Amino acid sequence: MTIDTEEMEIKAVLEAVRKGHHDKDAAAIGAQYTPDAVIFDLAPPLAHMADISGLAAWLDTWEGPVGLEERDLTIEVSGGLAFCHGLSKVSATTKIDGQRAQWWQRKTVCLRRTEGAWKIVHEHASVPFYMDGSYRAAIDLEP
Repeated sequence: MTIDTEEMEIKAVLEAVRKGHHDKDAAAIGAQYTPDAVIFDLAPPLAHMADISGLAAWLDTWEGPVGLEERDLTIEVSGGLAFCHGLSKVSATTKIDGQRAQWWQRKTVCLRRTEGAWKIVHEHASVPFYMDGSYRAAIDLEP
């Protein structure tokens, strides 16, 4: 299998995650992860395992689709392991007050080829913080 083919397969996994967010389909998103995937997400706790019910509850806090846009994606493949890093824009409308929320986050995704298919084994999303004493999350930054 060529690197180009592997990169296309990995991009298909990331596209399935994007489409799952758009469709608010937690099961479709979860199908892209191994059962023991470790996730360092923006929301507490500091780390958690892939959790379909928690993801479904989060998706339900938004009105309509949840948008994901990847930017500056780099994919590195070595044998049965791969990692991707880049920026990801999340955008959606809150159910609470109908406000549009959007932010850019840094994202790293690690994948393993398992039973002939690429699956996410680790994901890390973060936003920088202003180091001016306020320690506010810098969700107003754009690439």
